[in-house]
Amino acid sequence: HKDSRGLKASVLNRARAMGSRIRKVPAEKLYVSEPPPEWFGNAGNPSSDASWTNKNWLKSRFHFAFAEYGGGPQQFGVLRVMNDDLVQPKRGFGKHPHRDMEIVTYVVEGELTHKDSRGNKETLGRGSFQFMSAGRGIQHSEDNPGSRPLRFIQSWILPRRSNLEPTYGGYDGRGVDRTKGFVHSVADHRNMNAPKDVPIRIHQDCNAYVAEATEPLTFTLAENRMAYLLAVEGQFDLAASAAAKHLSQHDAAELFGPLDITVTPNDYAHLLLFEMLAVDGAGRLDAED
Repeated sequence: HKDSRGLKASVLNRARAMGSRIRKVPAEKLYVSEPPPEWFGNAGNPSSDASWTNKNWLKSRFHFAFAEYGGGPQQFGVLRVMNDDLVQPKRGFGKHPHRDMEIVTYVVEGELTHKDSRGNKETLGRGSFQFMSAGRGIQHSEDNPGSRPLRFIQSWILPRRSNLEPTYGGYDGRGVDRTKGFVHSVADHRNMNAPKDVPIRIHQDCNAYVAEATEPLTFTLAENRMAYLLAVEGQFDLAASAAAKHLSQHDAAELFGPLDITVTPNDYAHLLLFEMLAVDGAGRLDAED
C-alpha cells in the first residue's frame, strides 16, 4: 500500500506524463447505446410522433463500461457509472434490481418518476436530484410519464462498504440559484466539514456540484483529489495555467489536483462535477491532453 505522499506523487506523475492536469473526453469517445424497447418492457417505437426527438425510445451515452459496452474504462476513482440518458415520452426503465451502489440521478429536462420496492414514489423535474443507497438490495423503476422527452444523468458511486440499509431520497431543485457558482449538492455523510445545507449524503468520500452560468466561475481542486466534469448543456472554455480547452454539450474532462480552474461560458454553460480522492492510474488512456 502507498502512503499518502506516495499516492500524491504517483497521481501527480501520471498527470505530468499525460501532459496536463486537465484532460478532455470528447463526446465522440463515449459509447452510444440505443437498446430495443422490449429490453425494458416498453411498447414498440412509433413510426411517427411529433413529441419524440429521437427515433428510439432511449439514447444513452456511457462514460464507462456498462451493459453491452465492455470496451471502455471501468471507472474513474469511485465513480463507476455515468450515463447520460434521453428517454422519450411514455417510456421508461421497468422494475429492476440494484445492490451495493450509491446512485445519484440529476434531472436535466422533463420529469422523472421513481418507484421502488420500499413503497417510495416521486416525480421530480429540471435541476432536481434523486438518490438511492441500494445497499443489500432494492428494486425500482424510472419512467417518463410526460408528453415531452426526459433527459437525466445517472451516476453510480461505489460505497465504502456493502450490505447497507437501502434508502431513497429526492431533492427538488426548483428555486435553487445555480448561476453564482458551483452548488455543493452531494457529500460524504461522514464529512462534518461540508456545509450543513448540502442536501444529499452518501456512503463515500465523493462530492458533487452543479452550476448554470453565463459569467466566469472558478473551482479549486485540492492536492490528492481529482474530479470528473460533464458539460451538461452549452459551451465553455476550461482553463488553469495552461491553454484553455473548449467543451461543448456531452463533452467531459478529467481534472487532477492541485488545480484552480476557471470556467468561461460561451453565453451559457450547465455543468455537473464529481470530486473525490485521487486514485493511482485513474483516467482514460484515450483522453486528450
